[in-house]
Amino acid sequence: MLRWFALSAAGYPLLEILWRGRTDASTTLAGGLGAVAIRSLARLRLPLPVRALLGGAAVTAVEAGCGLIWNRTYRVWDYRRMPLNCRGQICLPYTALWCALSFGVMLALDKAGASD
Repeated sequence: MLRWFALSAAGYPLLEILWRGRTDASTTLAGGLGAVAIRSLARLRLPLPVRALLGGAAVTAVEAGCGLIWNRTYRVWDYRRMPLNCRGQICLPYTALWCALSFGVMLALDKAGASD
């Protein structure tokens, strides 16, 4: 799990820089925790779509928690203009994106037979 945390703690901020042109140090923790959640859920003996929905919900929960701690002034991200947002910290479109990401990661893990 430490590898998953480290890889995503480094990778997620890089993706943010590529997507938005900026990032914040707090995204290292969010990225790492989100990846560990997805990897843990990938091991469950549930249908892939159910695991992917749980993964999206877990990443959204991580985003909400980190947002309430580090994003009170909306300096890191701001979803207030996004549809179906909650206090500008999380929103349904990004939850759907996290579900899709979880699906892809879990599908790849299933095909690879990953056990770590």
